[in-house]
Amino acid sequence: MARYSSSMYDQSGVIPFWVRKKEIQIMLVTSRSGKRWVIPKGTIESDLSALESAEKEAFEEAGVLGKAHARAIGKYQYNKWGGTCTVEVFLLEVKKVLQEWPESQLRQREWLKVEGAIRRVDEKTLKKIIRRVPKLLNDI
Repeated sequence: MARYSSSMYDQSGVIPFWVRKKEIQIMLVTSRSGKRWVIPKGTIESDLSALESAEKEAFEEAGVLGKAHARAIGKYQYNKWGGTCTVEVFLLEVKKVLQEWPESQLRQREWLKVEGAIRRVDEKTLKKIIRRVPKLLNDI
């Protein structure tokens, strides 16, 4: 069940990342329409925490498994369903990339350098969150 009140929808999502050859790479997925690049995200399920919902979305939408960092790194908003969605964002260190996953027929996915991911997403606040990822990982 979605958590909402008067056209406000709470969602959670992850920025899936790994480090290859000393370089941070971020996975983005296409929206279901295929028109935009986004992070895996979805409505927070009533029986799950925001963190647990975000990890579930990473599996369903991107086919990645890993451990999300317990603290959210930011929030951003976008318009959908005639209202405003507020997405709480977590970092997810990817440990396994699946070849088949629940939404593999609906979405594309791609690993990008941080700057490439910033260019691909539309939401300004999400761009700022992604830009902070290297510093956040350095501080962990």
